[in-house]
Amino acid sequence: MKYQIEHTNSFYYDNDVDQSMNTVRLKPRTDECQRLLSYRTEITPASLIKEHTDIWGNHVETFFIAHKHKELTVKTISTVSIQKSPFLHLLQYTDGMRNIFHSELFREHYLPYLNDTAYTFLFKEQVDEIVEEIGEADDPIQFSINLMGYLHRSIIYDGLATQVGTKAFESWPLKAGVCQDYAHIMLGALRAKGVPARYVSGYLYVGEDSALIGDGATHAWIEVMVPGIGWVGLDPTNNVEALENHIRIGTGRDYADVSPLQGVYRGGNQRSDVKVSVTLLEQ
Repeated sequence: MKYQIEHTNSFYYDNDVDQSMNTVRLKPRTDECQRLLSYRTEITPASLIKEHTDIWGNHVETFFIAHKHKELTVKTISTVSIQKSPFLHLLQYTDGMRNIFHSELFREHYLPYLNDTAYTFLFKEQVDEIVEEIGEADDPIQFSINLMGYLHRSIIYDGLATQVGTKAFESWPLKAGVCQDYAHIMLGALRAKGVPARYVSGYLYVGEDSALIGDGATHAWIEVMVPGIGWVGLDPTNNVEALENHIRIGTGRDYADVSPLQGVYRGGNQRSDVKVSVTLLEQ
């Protein structure tokens, strides 16, 4: 599958802004299943971009605008090729996997993805409520699949129910939220049961006649570390494996590590607009 993605963030300020500094994480990754074919960033007013890779392996662009401006537009255009095949539902949790999963080396290596963060923390009684419905994590593969399905059934997709700063322990009682909330709750439950898992930011291609949800802006899902296999993506918003329709940008412990666009400025209030278009070029 080959896609073109156009992502435009526009900011409009009430008064002239005389300084702004911004960080962009919107460049899709290249890995064993995904290849970035082209990428460019267009900034208005024009600005020099500096690039680096963060501790989680994400591509980061930063820019500083020193002169006055009343609008800011950040547009990225990407072309990506993806080739993945579903397999998690076919995996058997073997004795070899179990030995790796319970080894001290495995736990130490993936410790950042086992610890709670402010976004992913769930109270013990909230985790117990979930486990009571789907069972214990004796088989972390099946537990992850069951958890994904349970959250999909239990949470209503509602863009007005939560905000960008809403935490998992706050959104779970609401049983409503957006893809970010689904992901944070799933991460909290997985980590509470000792399953290494990370947050994924990216895009979702919905296409025509699809029941998938999450193509209005950047999408979010999670990846679990399967012993001996590697990171495997699960999308609790849609109750599917993250396959050819899921375009990966960045990974981290939670949303804070992969926020698409962050900035500070000196001036008055602002309003913003986000437009994302994902076009299928080749199957």
